[in-house]
Amino acid sequence: MSLFLRVVFSFTMFGDLFEEEYSTVSNNQYGKGKKLKTKALEPPAPREFTNLSGIRNQGGTCYLNSLLQTLHFTPEFREALFSLGPEELGLFEDKDKPDAKVRIIPLQLQRLFAQLLLLDQEAASTADLTDSFGWTSNEEMRQHDVQELNRILFSALETSLVGTSGHDLIYRLYHGTIVNQIVCKECKNVSERQEDFLDLTVAVKNVSGLEDALWNMYVEEEVFDCDNLYHCGTCDRLVKAAKSAKLRKLPPFLTVSLLRFNFDFVKCERYKETSCYTFPLRINLKPFCEQSELDDLEYIYDLFSVIIHKGGCYGGHYHVYIKDVDHLGNWQFQEEKSKPDVNLKDLQSEEEIDHPLMILKAILLEEENNLIPVDQLGQKLLKKIGISWNKKYRKQHGPLRKFLQLHSQIFLLSSDESTVRLLKNSSLQAESDFQRNDQQIFKMLPPESPGLNNSISCPHWFDINDSKVQPIREKDIEQQFQGKESAYMLFYRKSQLQRPPEARANPRYGVPCHLLNEMDAANIELQTKRAECDSANNTFELHLHLGPQYHFFNGALHPVVSQTESVWDLTFDKRKTLGDLRQSIFQLLEFWEGDMVLSVAKLVPAGLHIYQSLGGDELTLCETEIADGEDIFVWNGVEVGGVHIQTGIDCEPLLLNVLHLDTSSDGEKCCQVIESPHVFPANAEVGTVLTALAIPAGVIFINSAGCPGGEGWTAIPKEDMRKTFREQGLRNGSSILIQDSHDDNSLLTKEEKWVTSMNEIDWLHVKNLCQLESEEKQVKISATVNTMVFDIRIKAIKELKLMKELADNSCLRPIDRNGKLLCPVPDSYTLKEAELKMGSSLGLCLGKAPSSSQLFLFFAMGSDVQPGTEMEIVVEETISVRDCLKLMLKKSGLQDSFIGDAWHLRKMDWCYEAGEPLCEEDATLKELLICSGDTLLLIEGQLPPLGFLKVPIWWYQLQGPSGHWESHQDQTNCTSSWGRVWRATSSQGASGNEPAQVSLLYLGDIEISEDATLAELKSQAMTLPPFLEFGVPSPAHLRAWTVERKRPGRLLRTDRQPLREYKLGRRIEICLEPLQKGENLGNHQVHIDPMMALKCQQEAHPQLLSVCSDSLPSNGFIIAPVALPPYSTFFILVSPDISVLTDLFVSICLPLLEYKYLVYSLLYP
Repeated sequence: MSLFLRVVFSFTMFGDLFEEEYSTVSNNQYGKGKKLKTKALEPPAPREFTNLSGIRNQGGTCYLNSLLQTLHFTPEFREALFSLGPEELGLFEDKDKPDAKVRIIPLQLQRLFAQLLLLDQEAASTADLTDSFGWTSNEEMRQHDVQELNRILFSALETSLVGTSGHDLIYRLYHGTIVNQIVCKECKNVSERQEDFLDLTVAVKNVSGLEDALWNMYVEEEVFDCDNLYHCGTCDRLVKAAKSAKLRKLPPFLTVSLLRFNFDFVKCERYKETSCYTFPLRINLKPFCEQSELDDLEYIYDLFSVIIHKGGCYGGHYHVYIKDVDHLGNWQFQEEKSKPDVNLKDLQSEEEIDHPLMILKAILLEEENNLIPVDQLGQKLLKKIGISWNKKYRKQHGPLRKFLQLHSQIFLLSSDESTVRLLKNSSLQAESDFQRNDQQIFKMLPPESPGLNNSISCPHWFDINDSKVQPIREKDIEQQFQGKESAYMLFYRKSQLQRPPEARANPRYGVPCHLLNEMDAANIELQTKRAECDSANNTFELHLHLGPQYHFFNGALHPVVSQTESVWDLTFDKRKTLGDLRQSIFQLLEFWEGDMVLSVAKLVPAGLHIYQSLGGDELTLCETEIADGEDIFVWNGVEVGGVHIQTGIDCEPLLLNVLHLDTSSDGEKCCQVIESPHVFPANAEVGTVLTALAIPAGVIFINSAGCPGGEGWTAIPKEDMRKTFREQGLRNGSSILIQDSHDDNSLLTKEEKWVTSMNEIDWLHVKNLCQLESEEKQVKISATVNTMVFDIRIKAIKELKLMKELADNSCLRPIDRNGKLLCPVPDSYTLKEAELKMGSSLGLCLGKAPSSSQLFLFFAMGSDVQPGTEMEIVVEETISVRDCLKLMLKKSGLQDSFIGDAWHLRKMDWCYEAGEPLCEEDATLKELLICSGDTLLLIEGQLPPLGFLKVPIWWYQLQGPSGHWESHQDQTNCTSSWGRVWRATSSQGASGNEPAQVSLLYLGDIEISEDATLAELKSQAMTLPPFLEFGVPSPAHLRAWTVERKRPGRLLRTDRQPLREYKLGRRIEICLEPLQKGENLGNHQVHIDPMMALKCQQEAHPQLLSVCSDSLPSNGFIIAPVALPPYSTFFILVSPDISVLTDLFVSICLPLLEYKYLVYSLLYP
């Protein structure tokens, strides 16, 4: 009965492990995560120096891991399982076939064992295996008994293998029999009963060890006499008898379960028996067997696995000591850590410092576990001796990693060469001559022969603790005889079981071909992922600012054209040197000439500022302390655009708010205070403010941004006017107020009265916008930067003499300079948190301010938004784009227009134009970083599918001063009935010195894939109805431009290039220009506009026409003036003969050397 109850309990503990459902086969192959389990962001770590793989703990599966490792290190079990092919077990691919029977558990065990043998990962996963058990996540988090699991797993395997050649696998390897006998003392009749077993359960309480327990069970007899007589069937009466038990059949593998857990009937509680319980490494079972006539070797068993339980009877942890029978692991045991015999402090002489081996070992001896990343080793070397490896040792000893590899007897590099470990028994004195290669760092343990172990080779034992695998000595097993951490299950194997020689140290032995191929492919995938991960972890983004594309303006550096064209993003390996970075930039910038200086820059409110130049090409980027996302300015180190640039933190530009009284046209002071931004170097004198504003003399008041309490202004004494801005404590955003010394100390006006106290500027205007009548239209509320918005609102309601009910249904909204109401300010903010400046105007409006989880948004219809036409809405930040669109359409009276997705949302960009569309309609506004105060535009039309572009197409032709089309055919009959016309004055000269016009005629929209080519875009555009009137012969007769600021922008080259590679964005508009002849401009050709006149440039450059007339017929080059921003004209040269270009450059372009980089960038793009 007790056995029956125990089995029922096992069903409860392990769910559906006993029942294999063939209809629910796991589809998870290697590399695919289990459903509802978090997928690791990085690939699993490679195997450690033992070359054995552990098993990851799913939360409470340490007992399962220990048992699986024992089965895995039972070669006969593993190979018997591998011998079952797909023809018997089925295939995962056949799981959906109605007649297919896929045996899940054996297949998953095969794959797990193959991964443990061959996959280069620190630990394997049992997720797929537990899926095949039918376990839930709760089962994986709950710890169970490993002895119960052993019985249940064997039973499940036997059930799963019915009908295969492996149906008797468990029986052959683990099945034994016990015979119980009762012998009558009178008639000598023997009554016997045979029992089968897969494991022997032995007592621990009051027993000294395993042999003592077996003696009690199978040698000693129980005598029936006196009051406890036995009824003999033969004698048919109560007689004296003797009862005994013997082992009749021994299995090849003997499993012994120790009854560590008992029940105290006095205390009514469970407890764990922690007394000493010995067990031999080799045991002779002959005394306990029924038959003893066989050779003694038939009864000898060797211990090969010990499952250990640490903890109490209500919880704990399992791990396993395992003997590596096939020598699959690297059992190199490191000696005990010795006391460091050399310290960095002892390396005083120059001779010792010149010894790289000694200095590196001394550094590693100071690290925990003698382990350090290689990058940090180089940094610590620089810090300790004051010079880097590349400068000191590279010339003689090569790179640091190569040096560590050459001395592998001392240093152990990880498989990815990212970390290095000092082998623990290396001695500095013994290896002063580090060129000796005959020293052994790892020493094999001497053979031990405890008990009856007479093997010549030393047994290889490992402690496998979930993911971690460590070598141990055989004598360490004795530590598990007793205590809270003690042996719980013992596994023995017959000593006569011999392994074939080819299986020794060969993990591929016995593995079927399909699993070998799968593991080989998985290892390749792991190597690829690790390389990608290593690249991602050891690279960072650098923002390269190209000096020739910047100019110095208003105290800081600014892009000449745009931020996008002036900044290059470069991904670079931070383990490389600064010299490598410089060489890479040289290769990228083929046009660069002269010195190249790399400097750390930073974007400050005033613009870009250079702080320090990077020196030491031999230093790695880690050693130079360059951070991820660093801004690097590439220049000649002296000037930018002819202006000498000051660098460093001392001259950092400060953006200050300067307030002063406005001056009327007749030179008199007005009553209005003007606030304007100005940039000054931090090391400039404060008095330079007066010079910048052309004020002969005056008084300067300062109010630094973020001053505690914001308590007014401070006048600068005349003797402090020569102090710098930084010495005065000013920083970006600080305010300066200038008072003319002839203004009788008058600063600001208040109701046409002069104010003489600076503290009276600390007030706010609050206007009544509640549509309620009151005596006052606006009031001034005094405040400081720490005043709560709620206090200002309540005070304004009182001073405006409005109803008290407004306290619960009103809010304050800032008013900008154009009179527009901005987003309501939460009551819980201070003026500082709300970023409200003193003197600002606020509107008191009806309605509550949005809560912290709500967004206040403006929205409008169409892309052409007129001031004052925006509507307002308050929505939850967790609302989806789709639902937000519905609400806005409903508020606009277009609630029925959402049918068929006829509208979509776009965010207004900083140019007040329609920006990128909100494509992810199911994403929340919070996820898309939509903030309160943003303006969304309702745009009619359905968004193109993912991977497609909706491109407006325009017709582009240069118009003469009369307004007619300058075309190769008459286009005067074309009207704009199908679209609208944009016109802008061209910046280029036209014939007759009259300005030409750029006119863009809208033709329609096309929807095209991002993978389509430019030629396909032209072909699709030619299908638009208006194109029929133009008579364009082929796409090659069209030149494509991007539309920027309602005029042609970037020329698109190479008809066969996919649109995706142009990086056009989702807001792109294209204009098409007709051509007389077909063309296909490549990346190495320069476009010269044939309509451009040279006459307008003749006065400025009289040598131009003579050069053209002399050289054009014979050499075939073209030269033409091109307008370059901001105020310069230059020339583009195209010629197949480089000598011609050189002569032209010297004769014409030499006076404009500051632009020579542009010439070469156009010649060699």
